[in-house]
Amino acid sequence: MDGGRIVYVGHTGNLRARLRQHLTGNRDSSVLHDQVGQFLDTPAQAATRDDIARWLGRCEVRWLETDNPEGTKEALVLALRPRFNRKVPRSR
Repeated sequence: MDGGRIVYVGHTGNLRARLRQHLTGNRDSSVLHDQVGQFLDTPAQAATRDDIARWLGRCEVRWLETDNPEGTKEALVLALRPRFNRKVPRSR
């Protein structure tokens, strides 16, 4: 969350490893890292890895354990429309 606004919904089997990937990776290793970078880029300069990690580091992380991670993610993305989820899942 950034200022109370949910910016990304994801799912993983290993939250610690996934958060590390988002915070320390590069634009090729994390969709969220890439999207935040694009958000922070200016016409004069691309956001650095540190810029992106700093922005993400100010966000609050929350999680929910569920037996249906794909379905839960789809429902949350449709309901909340987070800024950094690239595609809205298809309705079934």
